[in-house]
Amino acid sequence: TYNLCFSSFDNSDYQRNGDYFPTRLNVQKDGINLVCLTKLRSNPENNVGLMTLSNTVEVLATLTSDVGRIFSKMHLIQPKGEINLLTGIRIAHLVLKHRQGKNHKMRIVVFVGSPINHEEGDLVKQAKRLKKEKVNVDIVSFGDHGNNNETLTAFINALNGKDGTGSHLVSVPRGSALSDALLSSPIIQGEDGMGGAGLGGNVFEFGVDPNEDPELALALRVSMEEQRQRQESEQRRANTDNTAPTTGDVGGGSGQGNTESAAVSNEANTEEAMLQRALALSTETPEDNLPDFANMTEEEQIAFAMQMSMQDAPDDTVTQQAKRPKTDEANAPMDVDEDYSEVIGDPAFLQSVLENLPGVDPQSEAVRDAVGSLNKDKDKKSDAKDPQEK
Repeated sequence: TYNLCFSSFDNSDYQRNGDYFPTRLNVQKDGINLVCLTKLRSNPENNVGLMTLSNTVEVLATLTSDVGRIFSKMHLIQPKGEINLLTGIRIAHLVLKHRQGKNHKMRIVVFVGSPINHEEGDLVKQAKRLKKEKVNVDIVSFGDHGNNNETLTAFINALNGKDGTGSHLVSVPRGSALSDALLSSPIIQGEDGMGGAGLGGNVFEFGVDPNEDPELALALRVSMEEQRQRQESEQRRANTDNTAPTTGDVGGGSGQGNTESAAVSNEANTEEAMLQRALALSTETPEDNLPDFANMTEEEQIAFAMQMSMQDAPDDTVTQQAKRPKTDEANAPMDVDEDYSEVIGDPAFLQSVLENLPGVDPQSEAVRDAVGSLNKDKDKKSDAKDPQEK
C-alpha cells in the first residue's frame, strides 16, 4: 500500500524555548526529517508534504517524493505568532483529498508544541469528518502545555472509533529526546513494526528480515559466529602465552620443571629461535658457537660467510691453485711480470698500440726516443742475466 503523509510544523513563538536541546524548533525539524525519511524509504511510491501551523497556515511543499525539497523548505522556517491547529488540519485534509493516485492511504503527522486554543468539541467534529474520509492523524505532543494531552487524546479516540488503531498520539515530556521517542513509536515503526528498519530501530537482527531474505540473514549470522569463535580462540591463545611462564612459581620441583618446559616450548615457537636453528643446521655448527650477527661489522660478516662456504666445499672441488705450494705461488707473479715485460718490449707491438692511440704521432721524435730507451733497458737486462746463468 502507498501512503501520502503531510507533516504539519508548529512554528509558533513557543518554539524558541530551550527546554528541548537546543531549541524546540530544532528538535522538531529533526523529528520531521525522521518521519519523511521513514515514509519515503518504506516505499518509493510514497509522497510527503510540509506545511506550517502558526497564524495564517502556509503550505511550503506539496506532495513529493523529493526529500531534498522538504529539507530546503524546512530550513527557512522561523518562529512567529500562535498555533492554528484546526485550520492546519483542514488545509492538510484538502491537499490530501486532491491527490492524483486514489489508491494511496492518507495520513497527517502534526507536531504540537504550543497551547491549543480550540475547544475540544470542535476538534472532535473535525476528527469525525476525517474518519469518514479515511484519513489517519498522528500527533506528536511536546512541551507539557496545560490540557493539551487531554484534548488531543479525545481527538485521537474520536478518529479511531471503537476498534480503530490507525491514528496515534505520542507525548514527549521535557528532558527526553524527541527523535528517540519517535523511533520507538508507532509513527515510525508503522503498524507492522517495520517502518524504522535502517534508521536506528533494532527490529531484526543485523537489520535484515529473515522472512524476506533468509539467505542473507543466514550468511550474516554465520559470519558473525565465525568472527566470534576466531576472537575467542585468539583470546585463549594470548592468555595461555601470558600465564604459562608463571604457573610453576607457586609449586615445587615438578611445577618448576613444567614451567621450564613450557618456557622452552614457547621460546622454540618464536620466529627468532626457528631462524637460529635453521642457520645452525645449514652450517652444521652448534647454536652456542653462532656469532652475534647484529654486533658484527660488514667485513666480519663477509669473512664468516667465506669461511662457511669453504667448510661446505668438498675436497674434490678444491682447485689446483689452492693446493699449489707456496714456492709456486711466489714464482707465479714473476712469470706474469716477465711475460708482460716481453710484450711491452716488442717494438712491433708498441708501434701498433701507438698507432691506435688518438692524438699520438708514432713518427714524432719524443715517441721514438721513448721506444728507443725501452729497447736499451731491455738490452741491459739481458746482458746482466747472461753472466748469472753462466
